[in-house]
Amino acid sequence: MSRRIAIVEDEAAIRENYADVLRKQGYEVQTFANRKDAMSAFDIRLPSLAIIDIGLENEIDGGFTLCQALRSLSDTLPIIFLTARDNDFDTVSGLRMGADDYLTKDISLPHLTARIAALFRRLDVIDQPPAPENLLQRGKLSLDIGRLTIQWDNQAVALTVTEFWMVHALAKYPGHVKSRQVLMQESKIFVDGSTITSHVKRIRKKFMQIDEEFDCIETVYGMGYRWNIIPEKVS
Repeated sequence: MSRRIAIVEDEAAIRENYADVLRKQGYEVQTFANRKDAMSAFDIRLPSLAIIDIGLENEIDGGFTLCQALRSLSDTLPIIFLTARDNDFDTVSGLRMGADDYLTKDISLPHLTARIAALFRRLDVIDQPPAPENLLQRGKLSLDIGRLTIQWDNQAVALTVTEFWMVHALAKYPGHVKSRQVLMQESKIFVDGSTITSHVKRIRKKFMQIDEEFDCIETVYGMGYRWNIIPEKVS
């Protein structure tokens, strides 16, 4: 079955560049310049995945509105924000509205296609049991590399694909300091350092929603971050 990707982007050159690359990857691609045209099409038939910019023609936050509308139509449809807006407020807003990932337009096209493939893979295995060879256990942390999911103390942590790979990069070698540059490379994103800091803050918050004493991600000032396994408390 052919995967259908919708691109909602108001800059024609950017839109067609993405569409051309994805068609060469074998995807069926629909393109839209504004929210109204996209929503008219989605009301008839949902795509397999949507890539959305935030600012759409005369709507400064049209992509946010579109994301909310799509999420109300489907809980599982993969949604990626791909935008030039990389500030904390927009990123958090986009993820709260139900996007699966938030990427900035400086991401390379090969990494964008890898992100798309990862989201489809996560969708494909959502109802399958985890395979033991894909599990990485670090204390209370359990990563399923096949399904791109994470649990903390047997509770699911709702991470985006980007956040999953960042935690994986840190937890794979506990105690090892990972610079922002290394985290970017291993998470397959290329953004500025402040964006990495924002991702780490959001990851911490998501773990702390489950366990307010979570303290495994340590900031090593001037160097980067590391994953520390906290010893179990003896009662």
